[in-house]
Amino acid sequence: MWLEHKQIRERKKQFYDLVETWNKLYYAYSMEKIDYQDFNKYFSAAAKPLCDILTNHFFKENNILFPSALKLITSEEWEDIRGEFEEIGYCTFTPQNLIEMSKAKIIEKQRTKATLVSKGHLQFENGTFSIEEAEAVLNTLSVDITFIDKEDIVRYFNRGKERIFIRTKAVIGRKVQQCHPQNSIQVVNKILESFKEGEKNIAEFWITLNNRLLHIRFFAIKDESNYYLGTLEVVQDITNIKGIMGEKRLLDWVG
Repeated sequence: MWLEHKQIRERKKQFYDLVETWNKLYYAYSMEKIDYQDFNKYFSAAAKPLCDILTNHFFKENNILFPSALKLITSEEWEDIRGEFEEIGYCTFTPQNLIEMSKAKIIEKQRTKATLVSKGHLQFENGTFSIEEAEAVLNTLSVDITFIDKEDIVRYFNRGKERIFIRTKAVIGRKVQQCHPQNSIQVVNKILESFKEGEKNIAEFWITLNNRLLHIRFFAIKDESNYYLGTLEVVQDITNIKGIMGEKRLLDWVG
């Protein structure tokens, strides 16, 4: 089924590319100069394989996949599946009765999302990390991240190997306003105030430093009840990313 999904995406791309190309020709040269028979031939050649694979795919879903799922998946597992669908969305619309969740359920879900459990592990909604693994993952990210809590106190920053802005542990526990130059405090306060009041959720800047282009973003961190928890600062060197062109589908270090 996954292989067919890939084939369907490829066929759809070919189909859309064809339609887009002929649309451009139509607006550029008018319909009188376009051979409709040629268009019909190419259109049919692209559409028929897509129709065939979709028909076959839908048959497998309706007659094999869905009936098997109804037999094998438990009611508890269906509850989890429903939650996953609510998170990623549905094909054309979201049934209202499926997305309604009581306030009590949201609160209970939030309480169990990131609980420190035995043996030094963190239990999240989408999986678990040991504390060692979590810290290693955060330090491996190619971005600088700093978390400021709802009281404007710096609580965490990662320690990547090529950190862009130098941080020391002395900033932990200090007000974020004390960690910025005097001439930028007004901007910092404006960002935090707009986040707390729900006016904005993102603030971003880009600057050039030492011939490198830096993208600086601030994100309002909120729980599922839209309650403000703090602010995340993310700094990324986008110099090389900005120069990317075309595609790279293969590893250049694999022989």
